[in-house]
Amino acid sequence: MATVAKPAVPPIVPRIAPREDLNPFRIAQIQFDMAAEFLKLDPGLRQILRTPKRVLEVSIPTKMDNGQVKVLTGYRVQHNVARGPGKGGTRFHPNVTLDEIKALATWMTWKTAIVGLPLGGAMGGVVCDPKRMSKSELERMTRRYASEIMPLIGPERDIPAPDVYTDSQTMAWIMDTYAMTVGRATHGVVTGKPQSIGGSVGSHDAAARGLVAIVEEACKIKKMSLRGASVAVQGFGNSGAAVARIFAEKKAKIVAISDTRGGVTNSRGIDPIKAFRYKERAATVVGMPGASRISHDDLLTMKCDILVPAALENAITLQNAEAVKARIVAEASNGPTTPHADEILARRGITVLPDILANAGGMTVSHFESMQNQQGLAWDVEEVNARLLKIMVRSFHEMVDTMRRHHVPPRAGAMILAVGRVSEALLVRGLFP
Repeated sequence: MATVAKPAVPPIVPRIAPREDLNPFRIAQIQFDMAAEFLKLDPGLRQILRTPKRVLEVSIPTKMDNGQVKVLTGYRVQHNVARGPGKGGTRFHPNVTLDEIKALATWMTWKTAIVGLPLGGAMGGVVCDPKRMSKSELERMTRRYASEIMPLIGPERDIPAPDVYTDSQTMAWIMDTYAMTVGRATHGVVTGKPQSIGGSVGSHDAAARGLVAIVEEACKIKKMSLRGASVAVQGFGNSGAAVARIFAEKKAKIVAISDTRGGVTNSRGIDPIKAFRYKERAATVVGMPGASRISHDDLLTMKCDILVPAALENAITLQNAEAVKARIVAEASNGPTTPHADEILARRGITVLPDILANAGGMTVSHFESMQNQQGLAWDVEEVNARLLKIMVRSFHEMVDTMRRHHVPPRAGAMILAVGRVSEALLVRGLFP
C-alpha cells in the first residue's frame, strides 16, 4: 500500500529550529497534540489527556549489605484510567526521571487503547543501578518501594508489570509485599509473575511475538518477504534477544545485534541463541566468535531490511534519521524515535511501526494473565499465542484503515486511533463532580 511506504502528508510536527528537545514527556505530548489536531478535540479534553491523573514520588530507605542505609527515589504515575485500571511496567535504572515515567505512562494509555483492552496507562520506576546491587539489596528495595506505592496499586486500580531491569522475581516480591500487608492472597496485583504463583505461559516472548506478527503484516503490504530479510536489533536484552530469536525462526537473517557495551555484525547472519549464550557468559555480545564489532550508531544506520530499536528512548533522532537505511523500523522499545526523526523517515518512505502497537504484545499477554487469575484458569501456550496473534493483526489493520482515512503515516494513524478511543471513554463517562 503506497500510504504506508510514502504517505503524501504535510509534516506531522511543526517545523522548528534543528535542535531537538529530547525530553520524553514533551515528546509524548507532541505526539498527542498531533492526534488531537486531527480529531479536533475540545481544548478542555485535550488538557485532561495531556496531564497525568496521579503522580506519586516516594523515598525508599534501603539497608545495603554493608549495613548502611541508602535512600533511593521512586515513582508511580497513572496517566489515565478512563478505560480501566492503570497498567504499566516498573523500571529500575540509574537514569530514571519523573518525566520519563510520565511519558511511559502516557504511552501505556495509548497502547492499551490501540489493542482494545479495558485498561488505562500507568508506569513506575526507581532511580538505582541494579547491576551494582546484590539480590538481597534488590529485594529489600523492591519490597520497600511496593509498600510506598501501595496507596495507588491494586487489581482494580493499577497493575504493575516488569520493564527495564525488572523481571518475574521482582513482581513476586511486589505481590508478596502487597499480600502480607492486606492480609490475603492477591495474585492480580501484578502481572509478569512466575508461573508457580499465577503467571501466564507465553509472557516472556509476548512482546517479541507481537512485534514480529505486525512486521509480517507490514511486509505483506510492502510486498517484502520476511524469509531472508536482514534484521538489525539495537538492544540485546530480554526483549531484543527474543525478537532476534523469533525473527530467526521465521527464517529472517539477523545481521547485527548490540547491548550496552557495543554491538557485533555479520552479513551472513548471527545465531541469536549462540549470541544469548555467549552474553550469559561474557555479560556482552561484544567479542563473540564469528562476528565483527560495530558501534551503536553504525548499527542504527546500517543497510538492512528491518531495524528493531529495543533499548531506551531517543535512539533515532534528527541527528541520524537521514542516515537510516532500513525499509521498516519496528519499535520494540518505548519512544525510540523522536518527532523530527518521524518526519524525516516518513518523507524518505521508511515505514515506522510505532511503539504503542509494535511492542503491545507484552502488555496484551499481561492482561491475559489478569484474566486467567480472575477466572482461576491456566491457558496453554497455544491459546495464549493464538489470542495474541488475533489481537495484534486486528489492531494493525485498524491502524492501517485509520492511516488510509486520514492519509497519514503509521504513528499518526496509531495515535489518532488510540486517542480517539480514550477521548470517547472520557466523553461517555463525563466529568465528576
